Amino acid sequence: MDGTLTRADELTPAGEDRCIGDLIREKKHLTEKQVEAIVTYQKERGVRFGEAAVALGLATDSDVVFALSQQFHYPYTPEGQRDIHPDLITTTQPFGHRAEAFRAIRSQLMMRVFSPTEPRRALAVVSPDHGDGRSYFVANLGVVLAQLGGRTLIMDANFRNPRLHELFGVPNGSGLSGILSGRQEENVIYQASDIPSLFVMPVGITPPNPLELLERPAFRLLVTELLRKFDHVIVDTPPASSGSDAAVIASRCGAALLLARKDSTRMNGLNGLIETLVAASAKMAGVVVNEY
Repeated sequence: MDGTLTRADELTPAGEDRCIGDLIREKKHLTEKQVEAIVTYQKERGVRFGEAAVALGLATDSDVVFALSQQFHYPYTPEGQRDIHPDLITTTQPFGHRAEAFRAIRSQLMMRVFSPTEPRRALAVVSPDHGDGRSYFVANLGVVLAQLGGRTLIMDANFRNPRLHELFGVPNGSGLSGILSGRQEENVIYQASDIPSLFVMPVGITPPNPLELLERPAFRLLVTELLRKFDHVIVDTPPASSGSDAAVIASRCGAALLLARKDSTRMNGLNGLIETLVAASAKMAGVVVNEY
């Protein structure tokens, strides 16, 4: 949806939601003459302002996507400023089909797990094997949940192979392991860069006894406290093939979303993990097949 501009002097006043024409003109520092040329091309061809600007070489496709992201309040990192990890496709490609798939999953979770009629729960993302894409999924799900405006925390509880600090570029010197081991640590929660309402808790120092830490009452108490401070809490986990960590985390969180990988995950492993999660009394939010 790419707003239509009829005259160069009909731009939306500052302070209101602005149309695409305003945003592109401001970003590209277009002159009145250039804007008039775009409007003329737009009328002659019956296209949108952004398409006309791109056709005339006065803007790029990336400029148009950036303008759309500003208009609809989606986080987006333009090309040339992308220190952000490429796996965060909901910020680098906010209107692509993969980002749309994450928003569809978000809608289902808002009804099944995060509904006001449901008990307050954190959501553990679990999968049978290494390489299923849990961290990728957790990170992008966190972004689209934060787009709703509520405070969203993504917690890295994968003590075996933590990745969330790499995806979001946050320090990993302190984090979840320090809290669970009883160390007094500061700065264990970081705000994600350029993504309002999204926060990240890294693992911190990788402990030699991850399962023992997770089974301590401190983890359940921590999850309960975080649910008071954040609207959504999403937790990354190790693969089930690494041990019992994922089942313990899901039990403490209260809900689990199972991730399978297309052409990789075996049905016996998937069914076995489902049985384990049900035995752990975690609410099953559903199964997602990762094709990425």
